[in-house]
Amino acid sequence: MITVMIMVMTRRPLSALLAAAVGLGALAGVPALALTAGGPPAAAAPAVVPVVAAENFWGNVTRQIGGRDVRVTSLISNPNADPHLFETDAADAATLAEARVVIENGAGYDTWMSSLLSADDGSPTIVNAAAVLHVTGSDPNPHLWYDIPRVPTVAAAIAAALTKAAPRDASTFQADLARFDASLAPLDATLASIKARFHNVSVAYTERVPGYALAAADLDVKTPPGFARAIEDGTDPGPADTLAMERLVDDHDINVLLYNVQTVTPVTTQIRALARQHGIPVVGVSETMPAGVRTYQRWQLSQLTDLLHALGSSRSP
Repeated sequence: MITVMIMVMTRRPLSALLAAAVGLGALAGVPALALTAGGPPAAAAPAVVPVVAAENFWGNVTRQIGGRDVRVTSLISNPNADPHLFETDAADAATLAEARVVIENGAGYDTWMSSLLSADDGSPTIVNAAAVLHVTGSDPNPHLWYDIPRVPTVAAAIAAALTKAAPRDASTFQADLARFDASLAPLDATLASIKARFHNVSVAYTERVPGYALAAADLDVKTPPGFARAIEDGTDPGPADTLAMERLVDDHDINVLLYNVQTVTPVTTQIRALARQHGIPVVGVSETMPAGVRTYQRWQLSQLTDLLHALGSSRSP
């Protein structure tokens, strides 16, 4: 079941304002709209749905589903910034105030969205990816966009929200949704190839970013949970967790290290250098879409392909 948070918009749509203007003009005896060469009035341009996405990957998915019928603004879009350190400003609040649809990740990843939404006078339709996927618990992995087999579920919720905002474009949204779902086939195939060739092979990551993809590929993650959680929280891992992580590399108990390129600390830099010293392939992963990458699919496929090649070139522990 797809969960979409729906609220009724309180702002009058542009079409209603135009209609009121036409009525006032007629009462005053003045034509409200100019005519061209005695012909009928020019057709009104179709309304474009303003959408705000907390992160650029959900924004990109939304843009693919909405096409020319949406105008998407992603609040987190800097590929060189640590998303955990993101802070909102007045410009973000102003942008959100115009949105009719809002996409947030949830699961504790973008808690700042709650503050923005609580200060918003409007009532946009909200899609919360974690709620859609029923991700709960005290410490869930919030990197839901790496759960590639379930991304179509979030995409369907986005399409439903856009349809609520612009019902006359429903058929277009559904066609684009089907096209988006079909475009994920190469990603699913790569995950299946990794699973078939490297079932239960040991890997590690510096942070839980690629966790869902690794689970879908049936790889065995050896990272101490406390190590990854500390890096995610922006703190130094405890000595025991750091030592355990170093031993995984020193003893060659992992085949590949996946390294979050957007959350770089002295500890993670040290682990990466140690892995390279021991000839363990390192695969860089990012939390948000890198600059120059046009689609979510290309971004994820590139990383999965890198992982597949790294596993193929690694030595067995």
